[in-house]
Amino acid sequence: MPRGRYSLHDPHDHTPLAEEHFQCAPGPSGWRYVSQLTTPTGDHHGSVDLALDELGRPIRLELHAASWQVRGAALDGVTWVRTDPTGTHATEGNTPAHAFTGTSPAFLIATTRLLRLTPSHTATRVRLVAFTDPVLAPRTVDQSWALLKREAHATDNGPLTVDEYQVTALDTGEQHTVHIAGDVVLAAPGIELEHLETPPSTFPDTP
Repeated sequence: MPRGRYSLHDPHDHTPLAEEHFQCAPGPSGWRYVSQLTTPTGDHHGSVDLALDELGRPIRLELHAASWQVRGAALDGVTWVRTDPTGTHATEGNTPAHAFTGTSPAFLIATTRLLRLTPSHTATRVRLVAFTDPVLAPRTVDQSWALLKREAHATDNGPLTVDEYQVTALDTGEQHTVHIAGDVVLAAPGIELEHLETPPSTFPDTP
């Protein structure tokens, strides 16, 4: 069960945004990720609880940020309920998308589990609902993902397989690279892995 800490920063000016203390693990029904976020000054900032089924579909999502809350799941596309800080107003949403995304590294892992790409420069298109900080506002985004290469690196715990993905935002054409090992993000725009207590988990279909 990987357990560690990511630092999150603005990918443009590198302003520190939060620290994300996480743990995750594959299980008989899929994969689960839970985390607590703190501000750079150490105050509580929010939380993430994401569970995927064996096909990579989100069977449960619960996000908290700035007292806003979102609960969602894959249902007729994806469906979610967003609650305001007072708890008196809840808005339900639904759209024919494949999954969710957001600032947490969990969503990058979730997208790779959903797409199951093999090394190729051929890109696969995916539609996601992004919950944007600081109020978890929903926004539908279209991306394309390609697994450019898969490399094994020697470590003290044996070989570590690292996947390099190219992600393209289809509305702007902006591209960026994501490096993932098992169920841990090693590097991505706005994300740095600061500490990892145990090696990443390997999925059954990952060499």
